[in-house]
Amino acid sequence: MLLHLRVTVPPDRTRAVRDLLDGDAGVAHLAVVPGGSIRPAGDLFLVDVARESADQLIDGLRELHVDRDGGIAMEAVDAAVSRPAEEAERRAPGDGSDAVVWEQVVRTTAADAALSVSYLAFLTIATLLAAVAIVNDSAPLVIGAMVLGPEFGPLAALAVAVVHRRGRVGRQAVVSLLVGFAVAIALATLVALLGRGLGWIGPELLGKDRPATAFITQPDRWSLLVAVLAGIAGVLSLTSARSGALVGVFISVTTVPAAGEMALSLALGGGTDFREATTQLGINLAGILVAALATLALQRAVWRRVPRATPRVQRVGHARS
Repeated sequence: MLLHLRVTVPPDRTRAVRDLLDGDAGVAHLAVVPGGSIRPAGDLFLVDVARESADQLIDGLRELHVDRDGGIAMEAVDAAVSRPAEEAERRAPGDGSDAVVWEQVVRTTAADAALSVSYLAFLTIATLLAAVAIVNDSAPLVIGAMVLGPEFGPLAALAVAVVHRRGRVGRQAVVSLLVGFAVAIALATLVALLGRGLGWIGPELLGKDRPATAFITQPDRWSLLVAVLAGIAGVLSLTSARSGALVGVFISVTTVPAAGEMALSLALGGGTDFREATTQLGINLAGILVAALATLALQRAVWRRVPRATPRVQRVGHARS
């Protein structure tokens, strides 16, 4: 598992960066293009590095302030047919599937935390779909609403922000969660009121037997357990670059269906259902967040114990002089 780094380096740090990269056991391919960057001006380094070594390497580049005066771009290498790549992965400490590139995680989750129009649109549509699923007591529609909901992004961003002390990202994530659910529930309530006015639904819906969707208003210890497991799986999926597992996380949690139930309860006057759905939403959000925080903290502690493959910047500075 390789990462490709495109590093723009100011000319006064070219030698130090070259020594840093060349001394890293996890680097498979290294190319230098003198004067290859126009904005910002500097030399261009093209690096393929084993995922296990990438985080330490990026830390070294940041200690040289390359991120301030130059730039570091990362992308995954889907496949590399190369003996040096195999040797670099063998020399790098740990296993590529367990490696965490923290800067990549921070940047990815920060983007997911943004309160964007698309985020509000997806959350609103998912909440509406959940409300329709409850009206029709349709399990497939509930699953569709769960998959469509984008709320795990801000939750993961909040957990990462707390662990890495990124206050701005954390505040942005909290705003996205609060505003996002408030807007989605409000719009879904308006649609439900319109449906009530048209005679499509009525208060009798709340007392109706719903074997496929009754779990939404029945929060219990299993709801908390599922939320905790989903939070652990979601964080592992993000940090190990296994995004396919996120679909299972989305299907597991009852956040969006609870929001849909809250909207219907507001429109149809169901106080008890609203309280139960709110409790379900709170349990799921809290369970996911606590589990995500614990998982990130454990990963960070474990990964710090893995032996370094990247030479210390101080040593590089010696080589420079």
